[in-house]
Amino acid sequence: MSDEFRLLPDEAALVGRTAPLPSVRRVATQTPSGEVSALVWGDAPAVTLLHGAALNAHTWDATLLALGRDAIALDLPGHGDSAWRDDFDYSPAVNAEAAAAVIDAVAPGVPQAIVGHSLGGLSAIALAATRPDLVSALVIVDVSPGLRLGDAAQVSDFLTGPQVFPSREAIVESALAAGIGDDRATLARGVELNTRVRDDGSVIWKHHFGNPPQDGTFGSAGLRDLTLLWPGLTEADVPVLLVRGATGYLAPEVVEEFREKVPRAIVVELATGHNVQEQDPVGLAAAISGFLSGLA
Repeated sequence: MSDEFRLLPDEAALVGRTAPLPSVRRVATQTPSGEVSALVWGDAPAVTLLHGAALNAHTWDATLLALGRDAIALDLPGHGDSAWRDDFDYSPAVNAEAAAAVIDAVAPGVPQAIVGHSLGGLSAIALAATRPDLVSALVIVDVSPGLRLGDAAQVSDFLTGPQVFPSREAIVESALAAGIGDDRATLARGVELNTRVRDDGSVIWKHHFGNPPQDGTFGSAGLRDLTLLWPGLTEADVPVLLVRGATGYLAPEVVEEFREKVPRAIVVELATGHNVQEQDPVGLAAAISGFLSGLA
């Protein structure tokens, strides 16, 4: 087992998985955003997962261990082991284009249930709009085209804070203080897989958001007018599940708007914050499994 997967047995124990661990391999695909890296779980993936801003494919590890389905988990452009873009454009449309290239390469001809959290959820909606042939269902996790960006200030403030840390433990402490997660062990695993230690011992993020342009264009990551994404949901002919974290970023009125605009959607609420996949991976896996089983 390569070093990046060495934590899987611990996570399997936490979610109660007793079956043998699945095979997981890392693959790279050339896309319009440069090389995009992904983790392929099993041999016949029919689920593709897109993480949120400043995370990476490993955010889904525990959820996938609980879910027990073959899947593709991407490192979106600018995150994890994927290439950074010179223009700092990590908009949903750009991410969708990259995700399409990966799916075409890894699972050609197999429509995917697309699971997207936060920025990944918005990217999933963009993918359904531009490449409906690749999408059999949408699972949107704690995000909506109706999201008010001020409701996500917690994470944006964290990302625009310090970029260099004396240790990984310092990042964990900072995340806890900012309310980014509430379990130290889970945060520590995530930080280990989302940072690099420099020769001088200092620690930096692996994602591009941790090293934004110095000209003040951080906000140009493509999240200015999310309402333009609504047609990807209202006009797409695919089943939709919205999973809301009870203390996440979606205000009740935003969820109600989602219900009104997408009446076919199933809405599930879990007792978590924004990072549902890390705070309740078993509950999220159960919601996804029940949704997908109901489509069979």
